[in-house]
Amino acid sequence: MERIETQQDYVVCIKPVGVSSEDGPGSMPALLRQELGGEIFPVHRLDLNVGGLMVYARTKAAAAKLSQAVQEGTMIKEYLAVLHGIPEQPEGCYEDLLWKDSRKNKVFVVTRCRKGVKQARLTYRCIETVNGTTLVHIRLHTGRSHQIRVQFASRRTPLLGDHKYGSRDETKSPALWSARLTFPHPKTKELLTFSCLPSGTVWDGFQAPQLSELP
Repeated sequence: MERIETQQDYVVCIKPVGVSSEDGPGSMPALLRQELGGEIFPVHRLDLNVGGLMVYARTKAAAAKLSQAVQEGTMIKEYLAVLHGIPEQPEGCYEDLLWKDSRKNKVFVVTRCRKGVKQARLTYRCIETVNGTTLVHIRLHTGRSHQIRVQFASRRTPLLGDHKYGSRDETKSPALWSARLTFPHPKTKELLTFSCLPSGTVWDGFQAPQLSELP
């Protein structure tokens, strides 16, 4: 775990792959409490097998403000991912209806609304293609379970290492990284932005990306 910034109201850190973003033994909140003392309040989440930037509140008041930012869409979450193949368009918007099978912990794209179905939206831009794989920059506009993974997989461009959604390569976890996080300061409302690029075998074949703005 690496802390990027620690303030009285919040802490921005890098969640390692394999560490839970939610409360529990050995989780990010538990590790942060052990290191910083006091309370730690989760306000958003990352899948267990996904790493990258997260923000946690350190007071109940800050948790309420940051949770409000999530609900209102003023917390902007951006990701990098490596895909099998190349999307049909170099940039675009994916909008789908998603349904989660909780028993299998798997999400499906469906064609009509029914109980449990939620709308999902993201925008993306392709950065570079190398040896049939594509590095993409993604902005989430909704925060659905497994959203990025299933929306790209449904278009036959699953993430490297995402064996749940169609990848058959030897990468051990989905090539997905929380790369940039923007949110209003819980007290001053100043807009704060933090960035962190991934490293490792999956990412090293690409040039260091410049994260330009996404709509």
